[in-house]
Amino acid sequence: MDQALSGVRIIDMTHNQAGPACTQILGFLGADVIKLEEPKDGDVARVNMRDQKNSDSLFFLILNANKRSLTLNLKTDAGKDLFRKVIAQSDVLVENFGPGALERLGFGYAAWPRSTRDLSTPPSRASAPTGPTADSRASSRSPRPWAGR
Repeated sequence: MDQALSGVRIIDMTHNQAGPACTQILGFLGADVIKLEEPKDGDVARVNMRDQKNSDSLFFLILNANKRSLTLNLKTDAGKDLFRKVIAQSDVLVENFGPGALERLGFGYAAWPRSTRDLSTPPSRASAPTGPTADSRASSRSPRPWAGR
């Protein structure tokens, strides 16, 4: 039986909690989710709250179930070339880096090949893309006072 997002490929460049939880739900709805991580440390949630040495934390395992994984170094030419191939075959890119991180790596929207310009890129961020907090790096706790909560 087809699911709501069968046939949709999602590139998951998120870390910690909000982004991985979002992409996990998309995977449960049938999307093919590929989690990209940097080679040395990967997602910080792998080691945060780890209960056993040399293993992934339960927190990480729970939030990244139902995903495929790819280690990719976007600071090398080979990693950048592979990333271009991966996004060319994808429908959605979800990331929760600090503002401007993809641009600094050379992957801002203007740098993408025309064939991938319709790729949906919803950021998972704590602040709006414009306004006084646009350049702020934050977790879910930071914006609560900004919102009056």
